[in-house]
Amino acid sequence: VMYLGLAGVVTTILTIATVLFAEDNGQNLGLMVLIKFVQGAVTSLIPPGLNSISQGIVGAAGMTKQVSVNEMMNHLGTSILVFSGSLIAFYKYPDIGILFIVCPIACAGLVIFLCQIRSEDIDHNAARGLAKETKNESSTAVSSGGGAEGYKAPSPSPSPKEDKINTQPSFIFGFGTSSTRPTPDGLRADTPMQVLRDPTLLTFVLICFLFHTANGTILPLVMQSLALGGGRSGILLSGMCIIVAQIFMVMSAKICGTYSDKYGRKTLFLIGFFSVPIRCFILYTLTKVKGDDEGSDLLQFIILSTQILDGVGAGIFGTMYVLVTSDISGGTGRFSLTLGLTTAAMSIGGTVSGYLGQKLAADLGYNQSFIILAFMSAVPAFIYLLFMPETLPNFSNNKEPEMQSIQEENNTKTTPAGGAYVELT
Repeated sequence: VMYLGLAGVVTTILTIATVLFAEDNGQNLGLMVLIKFVQGAVTSLIPPGLNSISQGIVGAAGMTKQVSVNEMMNHLGTSILVFSGSLIAFYKYPDIGILFIVCPIACAGLVIFLCQIRSEDIDHNAARGLAKETKNESSTAVSSGGGAEGYKAPSPSPSPKEDKINTQPSFIFGFGTSSTRPTPDGLRADTPMQVLRDPTLLTFVLICFLFHTANGTILPLVMQSLALGGGRSGILLSGMCIIVAQIFMVMSAKICGTYSDKYGRKTLFLIGFFSVPIRCFILYTLTKVKGDDEGSDLLQFIILSTQILDGVGAGIFGTMYVLVTSDISGGTGRFSLTLGLTTAAMSIGGTVSGYLGQKLAADLGYNQSFIILAFMSAVPAFIYLLFMPETLPNFSNNKEPEMQSIQEENNTKTTPAGGAYVELT
């Protein structure tokens, strides 16, 4: 929890530093690149940290609903911040630096709510994905996120003297079949090399890379095509691109949390994957009609509305990639490692996508860029369709237990042993 909060604070400081030290015409480009490099490294700690904490509180079985809630709040918060920043930039244009005031405000909220999570609320074995069964004080079996037989919910208040879990990282890489040293509970984590030899994981890492290589640049290209020559109205249109997508991402995350346990991870994931080439083909058609002109207000509105499909594709991906990673890493004790791998693949793909998209737009124009990206985005969709198995654990097919928040648990002084597990709200 402390490291996650620290990562958020450092990320905010580096964002403010970017605004304060940026110079016109890229005169200190080297410093800016260095700041963004460090910021990227620090930010990469946030997804594994956040999701490991979530899994440590609700257990692997509660991750479907909890990741859905996390992503809904993530996208809702992003839309509110972007809306606020866009309005500030619109009215303060061209002096728009003040809009970054939203960053420290959001960071303060992060720190405040992280402080509400007690270290004893987290089952470290569950957080690591070390076992699909975790123990509470009474060792009473309850439903595992969906009623898994034999699953035991993590205790919200273990005694520090009794809960001697080794939280230090293991550097035993190993090339054989032996696992790392056991925990006090007798559980063993797979070695990193064992994890890296999992063909399902490697396939999924490749899919994450290819998806973001194709999808990462689409939003910037849409924003540029709408904002080009628009001045302050262009800033507002750019903000609306993000807001529309984020609102529909909230809905997509909700749908994933509700239906991925019923219809499987693969069905929903494929809907998200195939929405991207459809979106690109629509943008190809619209930009062909628009040509090099600014276009009518109606045409700009239609182009903006394609961000609904971004909300579907990226919204489903943002939720489902965490759940699939949790499924793959279940029982290995290497959830953070596997999530780090998939997140790294996404980040590298997004970086490549940014350069590739701008290069295509500069050399071929927006119209041709979208048709190329359409075919590129179809590749990870078909790889997932043909080569990825359904990863939904069996326990997700059963009935869900009642959920309660940490605050409710504090007030009632009960444990999840009665059939409830703790939800972060």
